Amino acid sequence: MMRFCTTIVCSLLVASYCVAAPSSQPAGSTLALLPAETTLTGSGSRQSLVVEWTGNGQFLGEAGDVTFTSSDTGIVRIANRTLIPVADGAAVVTAKAGDLTAAAKVTVRDTGHPSTPTFRNDVQPILAAANCSSGGCHGAAAGKNGFKLSLRGYDNDGDWRAITRSALGRRLDLADPVQSLLLLKPTAAVAHKGGERIKVGSPEYQMLADWIAAGAPGPKMDDPRIERLEFLPAHVIVKPNTVQRLIVLAHFSDGTVKDVTRLAKYTASDTSVAINDEKEAGRVKVLGRGEGAITAWYLSRIAVATVTAPYEGTPPEVFAKEKKANFIDEQVLRKLQDLNLPPSPAATDEEFLRRTFLDTVGTLPSADEARAYLADTSEGKRARLIESLLKRPEFIDYWSYKWSDLLLVSSKRLTPTAMRSYYGWVREQVAANTPWDQLARKVVTATGSTLENGAANFYRLHDDPMLMSETVSVVFLGMSINCAKCHNHPMEKWTNDQYYGMANLFARVRTKNASGDGNFVVFTAAEGDIAQPLTGRPQPPRPLDGQAIPADSTADRRLAAADWLVSKDNPYFARAIANRVWANFMGVGLVEAVDDMRVTNPASNEQLLSALAAYLVDHHYDVQALMRVILESQTYQRSSQVTGPNGADRRFYSRYYPRRLRAEVALDALSQVTGAPTQFKDYPLGTRAMQLPDSNVDSYFLKTFGRPERILTCECERTSQPSMAQVLHLTNGDTINMKLQAKGNRLEQLLAANTPTEKIVEEAYLSALSRFPTASEKSELMATLPQTLDAGRREAIEDFYWSLLSSKGFLFNH
Repeated sequence: MMRFCTTIVCSLLVASYCVAAPSSQPAGSTLALLPAETTLTGSGSRQSLVVEWTGNGQFLGEAGDVTFTSSDTGIVRIANRTLIPVADGAAVVTAKAGDLTAAAKVTVRDTGHPSTPTFRNDVQPILAAANCSSGGCHGAAAGKNGFKLSLRGYDNDGDWRAITRSALGRRLDLADPVQSLLLLKPTAAVAHKGGERIKVGSPEYQMLADWIAAGAPGPKMDDPRIERLEFLPAHVIVKPNTVQRLIVLAHFSDGTVKDVTRLAKYTASDTSVAINDEKEAGRVKVLGRGEGAITAWYLSRIAVATVTAPYEGTPPEVFAKEKKANFIDEQVLRKLQDLNLPPSPAATDEEFLRRTFLDTVGTLPSADEARAYLADTSEGKRARLIESLLKRPEFIDYWSYKWSDLLLVSSKRLTPTAMRSYYGWVREQVAANTPWDQLARKVVTATGSTLENGAANFYRLHDDPMLMSETVSVVFLGMSINCAKCHNHPMEKWTNDQYYGMANLFARVRTKNASGDGNFVVFTAAEGDIAQPLTGRPQPPRPLDGQAIPADSTADRRLAAADWLVSKDNPYFARAIANRVWANFMGVGLVEAVDDMRVTNPASNEQLLSALAAYLVDHHYDVQALMRVILESQTYQRSSQVTGPNGADRRFYSRYYPRRLRAEVALDALSQVTGAPTQFKDYPLGTRAMQLPDSNVDSYFLKTFGRPERILTCECERTSQPSMAQVLHLTNGDTINMKLQAKGNRLEQLLAANTPTEKIVEEAYLSALSRFPTASEKSELMATLPQTLDAGRREAIEDFYWSLLSSKGFLFNH
């Protein structure tokens, strides 16, 4: 809200205006006026202003009680924090808050040359901002009440015709613009089910009236095109229960920059931290502590600003004394210091051992392995453990299974023979540590027999050019482009044209039958295109934001797709796989979910994600090298125990986040601890769940605990959500009980060897929890469990094992 200063007489005659802002001056801060340099083009242009406290290179919140002054009111004046051009020339605008001042340069030009509003860059944004072209109104697939617009104005030609030509042109009155339905309806001057969307006399109303008065010109090929969107400030550090104004600038191809704050569409990523003020465009209410992103959408371009509200109570020396093993720790600690979130201490050897086994190879260490590791007091044992795990055969099992989830290896849509060929190919890549860019290229350009080249099965699963394009984008870019199939993407920068250009790269992929069960030959034809429904013509084949290739070329277009995909200049490819690997070890992706790497879903630590991607590129896409540097970081090796306010942290890695074991890992762990392997139909006894090549294997436990079906390329197929079925199965179900009662299992072996109860307890704790029991745990158990071979000893030991195997300590990685 704005108010007049009590100590200064404010007057537009002297070009001064006072505003109230939410922040008091931080100690030692200076003042900044944004934007620092502005060009106003035409008498109708406007530019809003924001005055910020600054310190240590950071914006620290909006200043309050500000006085604005123009050096020449004959050039530019100020009203309501907005620059208004008067005549061509240059001036300096000064903002004063307390004893501090900040200045900005203003250039005014072309005030004597009235400009005609354009349909593409002026009318369409107004209709989008007023929600006229939203999916709930005239932008719906069928439109509303006989009036249909494209969603958020992606079809300029079609929308211009709908407004000016359909319904016999009755929506416009060129002779008397204010009587046009295009103005009467959204202002609610006549009955309108959508209510008032535009206020009479507002800048938007005047722009539409001027466009109609100019003859309602249509979109032109030489219209300036938007190139990028910018937030000012792009990052701000503030306190909770304050407000912050943001400015959105649109940069166009003709060099002009336009303030589009009023017309942008805003969303907030974390509404517990900051929300958009519905009453004032660009105004953000900061509610709680943490960090949230604010995104702005305008003409299919997106900008992101971050708002940080630090926690309290952590002195700076806490961060200064933290150890840094590598660049990961540097980036994480920088973010934690911005948020004032204290890091948890280092994990114990017991915690690190169990955690690293589960995250890297998907198994528990054996009791003997745990005992040996905990007895080792030499330096560097954690690094040696990491290296040993990366070389274990279980590593191949675990990551083959993980990438099979991603590539949908399943006999539900492939024959068993083809499925095994596909899985075998994936396993070969993991065993050879094939660089990720080479693996991606092999998949995207796969040809030949689906039995001889397992990667070719990718095109058996995705037999439509659009589906091929969408799946490649999800698998290797971590982003969904399917919304752009029908219209410009509402939450991304991808347009309908770009979608069909990408799909056209796969339009010539063909398959034909070959001898053998499930055998097909994948090849590319010399011709063939996919038409864009909007135009009825094919888009030039090109990667999403890469260069188009000649439409008449007979070369395999997928080669161009692969070249762009794995290029070091591609800003998406390395980030996507780096984020997937990070999420595996840290439990939460830097971008979460990992398949949702759109611009409007920014990373929790953008600098860290960029650094991880750069590291991967520098190491030639060696995924194992990336795993190693993550495992070696102090960030990964932190305890999961809460320290101070970091219990509220869910995405900045001040601690390790406990999470339930994946379904397959949990089942294998139960088998390992009890010594009773799971029998899977058509697989030899002893086959672990993590060794199954196929997701289409019957298992109540795996289904109940969230195993993905491998139907959709989406991490959302796997679930870790708790359910009553899980609780009941752990309590009374067959899985644990049958393994505890199985003949020849580990319990029977221990009892047959007349193992002392104390040793049985120790063995159980080491095998299930990778630690020795505490003194109190041992004392209580020794007082409870039978010490002799009486009839009830087996049952008591089974109950003891059940209590461990159904505990959070066992079922969670922590």
